[in-house]
Amino acid sequence: MSNSEKPGPLSVILEAIRAKRERKTGTGKDIAELEASLIADIETFDLDAAERRARREYLANSGAGMTDPTLVFPEIVPVRPAAKPVDVKPAEPSEKKVAEPELGSSFLDQLRQRAELRQREIHSALAERTSVNEAIDQALKHLFFYLHELVQQLNIIKPDVPRDYPLIEQFELNQLSWQEGFADYRTQSQSAGALVELVTFSYHLSGSTTLHVERDGPSVDRFRAMLFDFGLPFTYKEFKNERSYVERAEFEIRSEVSVSARWRADFSKGVISIETRNLERLGSALYNIRPQLVDQALLDDFGRLVLGQPNRFRELAKR
Repeated sequence: MSNSEKPGPLSVILEAIRAKRERKTGTGKDIAELEASLIADIETFDLDAAERRARREYLANSGAGMTDPTLVFPEIVPVRPAAKPVDVKPAEPSEKKVAEPELGSSFLDQLRQRAELRQREIHSALAERTSVNEAIDQALKHLFFYLHELVQQLNIIKPDVPRDYPLIEQFELNQLSWQEGFADYRTQSQSAGALVELVTFSYHLSGSTTLHVERDGPSVDRFRAMLFDFGLPFTYKEFKNERSYVERAEFEIRSEVSVSARWRADFSKGVISIETRNLERLGSALYNIRPQLVDQALLDDFGRLVLGQPNRFRELAKR
């Protein structure tokens, strides 16, 4: 019997089981031979060859892949080659370069120099303007705190203010005393910097006398308009002729004077504008002062000016 016709171990086992079921009896020799045959088959059994044979039979029966069962393809095991360092060559400098123009040798260089000069001028002007604005803001803050304290004290003391306010001819308002004062301030919006831009100072003087003034003809309207401009309280009585033309008028003017001083920031000019009304005389006045001059000496003399005392306010304001 050839190796191809030799029954496999599975066939021998099945034959033994079948013989046992059919109650076939055998001798001890037969059993020993069977065991020896089984052991030999087990020892010579090639599991890898059986697996390759089974694969070929499957491929032949299924019609897939190669149909020749004798062809055996070796298993391919992927082998990773050892990594070799990659030689990186430094980039060679480009032979062609864009030639940069020499300074001052082209039209663009001239424009660039002018632009840089202009930028420096703008930055310098901005820094100077910021410094001036901050100086105005600090001066107005100092002014407000001083005036606020001033009116608080004067509202309690209510002193006499020895100042005469000439009106017309021999008429004047005098013998006045302090009644009430008020100080306030206003700032810019937050987006504009929130700097103090205005400080207002106002007070009211009052006396016990009343002026009686008579005007006639065209001067009636002019005198009435002047009293309105000064903000003086008055009453009047007109006398008309048969044609309803005002021939004359009698005015009664109370001795009450409203005084104000508005310290306004002029950031564009870098100064503080002072607008006064009825401060030293009836009517309005306007003058400018540099923020650096708003010091304690100037403020004290402004307080003396308000009370009609000797002072050097104008002299200090022109330093």
